[in-house]
Amino acid sequence: MPAILVVTDADWLLDDLKAAVGGPDTTLRSVRAGVDVLPAVQASLPDLVVLDLQIGNMGGIAACLHLRHEAGVDRLPEVPVLMLLDRQADVFLAKRSGADGWVVKPLDAFTLRRAAAAILEGGDGTTAERALVGDVNPL
Repeated sequence: MPAILVVTDADWLLDDLKAAVGGPDTTLRSVRAGVDVLPAVQASLPDLVVLDLQIGNMGGIAACLHLRHEAGVDRLPEVPVLMLLDRQADVFLAKRSGADGWVVKPLDAFTLRRAAAAILEGGDGTTAERALVGDVNPL
């Protein structure tokens, strides 16, 4: 049963994610601020963290970098991260922050499910990216 931590302060986005990746075989937890990501991950290590780019005063990029830095000094295991981006130009930021995959808004359930599945199956950023953009719009 995969455990997914969703980080967003937008109720509509949380509802969309619950509909797309939630279910009886998935444990879904959420926090509403970037500063709460590390304590939530430390309390119960998720299989996937889904980070919204725009969250409060510590956004998704900073939260992802924080997770990567903590893992880099062995204070935390590596946790896969799926970033929810506002525009295609933000892909550069997601790559630089160490995100394993990303989805550009507006979101649809099928794309979210494919991206989460690709990362949960152990895919790297390339695998997740391919799952998201297919052959239609390669980056």
